[in-house]
Amino acid sequence: MAPKSVTSTSESKAAKTTTVRKTHHPLPGNAQASSDAARKSTLTLYESALKLMQAGKYEKAHDAFARMLDAAPQDLADRIRMYIAACVGQIYKGTTTFQTHEERYDYAISLLNQGNYEDARQHFQAILLEEQSADYAFYGLALLASMTGDADGCIEHLSEAIRLNGQNRLQARLDSDFDGVADDPRFTELLYPEA
Repeated sequence: MAPKSVTSTSESKAAKTTTVRKTHHPLPGNAQASSDAARKSTLTLYESALKLMQAGKYEKAHDAFARMLDAAPQDLADRIRMYIAACVGQIYKGTTTFQTHEERYDYAISLLNQGNYEDARQHFQAILLEEQSADYAFYGLALLASMTGDADGCIEHLSEAIRLNGQNRLQARLDSDFDGVADDPRFTELLYPEA
């Protein structure tokens, strides 16, 4: 019985502390309550998606993670992306057919994240064989080159990705996978031509 009353006392103190915080830190327009509710909802979806993944229901888990990614707080977004890549890897494990080039690209990125560089390279190149203007495949090859220490290949592929789609320049500025070539003056010139 003693441990039960200690727990009750702790819970009571926690409840009082929460009440005091709410009283001393009011936010206009109920913004904090809305933010807390959104975060709680995202966490609930996140836990459900994890359970689906653990149960081997990778397609359903992938869909659940993908739906919550845009609204997820930044601290969860990176983990959600990692789980999406893992789901894609499991969904296409042992298969060689893809419905779209984007599906093949997602699979190649999951291979890249797992360190399967040559397999990822083959998938990026397969996309380019069928669609020579697939800027995202050139971007993937640039990522691969950066991660494997090939600065020349990275600059070459990233230049083509940017030529085909200027948004890739902005994406590359934020992408930590290019840290391996960040000190290369050609990389800086490519990403910041206005400087």
